Amino acid sequence: MAHDEADMPNSVILSDLLALTGAALPPVEALLAEARSSLRAAVDAVGKVSGAALEARQFEAHALSWLATYVESLRQLRGWAGRIAEAGGFGEMERLILQIGFGEYLAQIAGGMPMSQGEVARLSDLGLAWAPEGAAATLIAGGNSPAARTRLVALMRENHGRATFGASGLDEELEMIRDQFRRYAEERVVPHAHGWHLRDELIPMAVIEELAELGVFGLTIPEEFGGLGLSKASMVVVSEELSRGYIGVGSLGTRSEIAAELILCGGTPEQKAHWLPKLASGEILPTAVFTEPNTGSDLGSLRTRAVKDGDDWVVTGNKTWITHAARTHVMTLLARTDPETTDYRGLSMFLAEKTPGTDEAPFPTPGMTGGEIEVLGYRGMKEYELGFDGFRVKAGNLLGGVEGQGFKQLMQTFESARIQTAARAIGVAQSALEAGMKYAEDRKQFGKSLIEFPRVSGKLAMMAVEIMIARQLTYHSAWQKDHDKRCDLEAGMAKLLGARVAWAAADNALQIHGGNGFALEYQISRILCDARILNIFEGAAEIQAQVIARRLLDSAN
Repeated sequence: MAHDEADMPNSVILSDLLALTGAALPPVEALLAEARSSLRAAVDAVGKVSGAALEARQFEAHALSWLATYVESLRQLRGWAGRIAEAGGFGEMERLILQIGFGEYLAQIAGGMPMSQGEVARLSDLGLAWAPEGAAATLIAGGNSPAARTRLVALMRENHGRATFGASGLDEELEMIRDQFRRYAEERVVPHAHGWHLRDELIPMAVIEELAELGVFGLTIPEEFGGLGLSKASMVVVSEELSRGYIGVGSLGTRSEIAAELILCGGTPEQKAHWLPKLASGEILPTAVFTEPNTGSDLGSLRTRAVKDGDDWVVTGNKTWITHAARTHVMTLLARTDPETTDYRGLSMFLAEKTPGTDEAPFPTPGMTGGEIEVLGYRGMKEYELGFDGFRVKAGNLLGGVEGQGFKQLMQTFESARIQTAARAIGVAQSALEAGMKYAEDRKQFGKSLIEFPRVSGKLAMMAVEIMIARQLTYHSAWQKDHDKRCDLEAGMAKLLGARVAWAAADNALQIHGGNGFALEYQISRILCDARILNIFEGAAEIQAQVIARRLLDSAN
């Protein structure tokens, strides 16, 4: 085999590498099982998980979440390799991704998994110790070698000068969708994205109209309601490619995805017939109005109230971090309809109609006001604070026609929302990789391109490997959703890892740019700002880890 210096010890061939990676999984799966069992016993309260005990052991719980995420990531990377090999598409690049990914993630399981820049989850936090042996030891010793990283980047450079690499494992239809939206992003988004960001402009309506024509807003809405009726996997591919161009454009479809999911899961037949075709065509643009000042992720403590008044509901309260609020037509609005409650049980969801605003009058609808929140990144739709005082919603716009179902209805959308966010993270990470790689090839220092230096090429190689790992974890979550399988755990893991990968890729790509990366004129400065939000919205990383841990422990008995 060529390029022996990048090979595993003894020039491991494909069949051996697949066998090695397969054999490395049982030991880490056993570690995970032991960690779950031990922590479950520690937080048990008469047959159920004690919330107070789990909170007291939060670091341990989050270490469990990251361990589970790493184990599932390795499973999915190995599954991808097996499928590609079976289809005859497993080449040298894919082999390197597989060996580097396994070598690095196994080493991190053994030595410490980064949860953030200053926090590392270690097996000792879980009361465990592991001395890797056999296949795991072999992969740790030789999988992620400097030579392997260097060779991977050399192959990426040969791949038509692009850092979009490797077989994805998707079927032909999804690859056609990917190609269509990659070309659209290259032609209509990439040339303008940085200007929109620097000028803090809303994404032009012309782009929104083009996305509507391409079916983005009705991608997963059933055909009977005017949508394309495609899979969640298609949503992932579209979101990934559009976010590679600009996260704001990639996130436009999220608004419609969340609104449509709410209506599909919880709406009356009349509400579905009325709203879904308009959402699918882009005739109306929605926004999600959930978060309030001082509540953050604690949605159960929302204070905005809705009081019945004749044929209307009258809404009073304040909301914050509302994306794309000004020029939308309908709000999925969460409010408290039972004043006797102080938790999630008194919340209801409304399809609250409003008049789209203009630059001069962003919130013309009676009973509501709003102001823009200036932000570092994720600017294309803008963020707002909203105030409601005597704002009226028709009684028929109570989602599902039943009070007190709002939190339950919202929870039904979390799987899709987190899969979508993971897809956006992959797109942002890919954008960072491509920007970093182009700069590293073009920039000359000490008589050669930056990419010729091992520390630089090593950064690019690890970006590529981790993007593929996060991508396969996200595809798996979408596959689970498409096959009517519960996937809140997998979706949460995809979002947790994807957000970290996006931030690491953006940070490392900026480092490759050196001082120029700190200049606003370089697009990597925008990519870094955009990447940072991914660890916060749709569930901050800490909340996400807590949710994953609770789910793992609830099912540990």
